[in-house]
Amino acid sequence: MQIAEYTRIIMTCGCFGAKSTKKRRSSNVAGEIDGYPLDNVKQFSDTELRLATDNYHSNNKIGRGGFGTVYLGTLRDGRRVAVKTLSFWSKQGVREFLTEIKTLSNVKHPNLVELIGFCIQGPSRTLVYEYVENGSLNSALLGTRNENIKLDWRKRSAICVGTAKGLAFLHEELSPPIVHRDIKASNVLLDKNFNPKIGDFGLAKLFPDGITHVSTRIAGTTGYLAPEYAIGGQLTKKADIYSFGVLILEIVSGRSSARRTNGEGSPRFLLEWAWQLYEEGRLLEFVDPEMEEFPEEEVLRYMKVALFCTQSAAGRRPLMIQVVNMLSKAIQLNEKELTAPGLFTDERDSSSRNSQPVPFITSTHGAITQVTPR
Repeated sequence: MQIAEYTRIIMTCGCFGAKSTKKRRSSNVAGEIDGYPLDNVKQFSDTELRLATDNYHSNNKIGRGGFGTVYLGTLRDGRRVAVKTLSFWSKQGVREFLTEIKTLSNVKHPNLVELIGFCIQGPSRTLVYEYVENGSLNSALLGTRNENIKLDWRKRSAICVGTAKGLAFLHEELSPPIVHRDIKASNVLLDKNFNPKIGDFGLAKLFPDGITHVSTRIAGTTGYLAPEYAIGGQLTKKADIYSFGVLILEIVSGRSSARRTNGEGSPRFLLEWAWQLYEEGRLLEFVDPEMEEFPEEEVLRYMKVALFCTQSAAGRRPLMIQVVNMLSKAIQLNEKELTAPGLFTDERDSSSRNSQPVPFITSTHGAITQVTPR
């Protein structure tokens, strides 16, 4: 089983601020890293992890990413874990490594992947996570279909609600709140009972008390990027909510947001197609044909919640705690308040006449357009 999502920690974090440029000795003592106390995670030795992974044997490799490799390991107590190694040459990855430890060491929730421990020994930089049996949602939903994994509506709806609860916890119950910045199908892992767990916090940002938004370099994945964040780097919780709305559409349709969908007429991006079908009263055509039976009213409600989450104006999107409510209860949505979604697409894939090239702060370029009513 390939779950490369364990391995990706990309771009820059800046969550905790850069330290002084003066040289100082890093603290790597047990229970502390770089002066930051770690009360809830274990510091493993390199020897322990080599024993757990059979000396990082290739048979135990379960994923690979830009900053290293992930191995399945078994601890002495019999517990299976995912051991994420960091490439020796990845200086940027070290910052992500520290971010992930600092973010997850004191955060526990049933819908978040648990960080068990880490290892810093010589050049070694390793993270140890709980092993999540059914891999990523991306693999189960959008990858090569596994005949042993059948995502019926009951499983899909539970994945939507569980992921929403995990995000609501990050946004509303933590102090300071955490914005994940990279919510997508490959960062949602499924346990043996298909309960979702949000993973990969290398891009996460903390919001200090009283601060509603921060300006930051763009990070994330095209197809899930909120328009206001993609253009100006103005990050709020609403960026996660937009990404989650796109994720709901992927879960319902069984299609990727990153690729154009061949509907009627010219190919369209997933969100664009969903809005077109909504306006034409044909939203049920959006549902994954692999789902042979499903409650129509409930599925329609989930898709409409996704459209509320992806509205072009960030201020019109609901809070995650409201999203949990909207998904969990058979409530009537006020569709008069629903406005068109905003799209951010890679310029190379966009042929819309309304799209205008907008440079990223990084080297890539993109385009933004509002999906206008017909």
